[in-house]
Amino acid sequence: MANGWAGDGAVQDQIAHSIADEVSRIRSLLPQGEGCDTCEACGETIPLARRKALPGVRLCVACQQERDKEQTAASPYNRRGNKDSQLR
Repeated sequence: MANGWAGDGAVQDQIAHSIADEVSRIRSLLPQGEGCDTCEACGETIPLARRKALPGVRLCVACQQERDKEQTAASPYNRRGNKDSQLR
């Protein structure tokens, strides 16, 4: 059943778009390129297991945790420009 300006499934479409946007944002934060043996921030050795698990890693666990705290989450709103873009 249509609900005002929103078509059938508008809420599900909004949720799907929001999830896809967030997945794209997180994937863009993953390390790329050649990794390092030592942390770029503090100079500590990056364990071999971490380098194997995350190819392209450039920070040790402690420095990565600090950087992750500084990252801000994306807005929960879908900014696709339609009337229903403010649905959550």
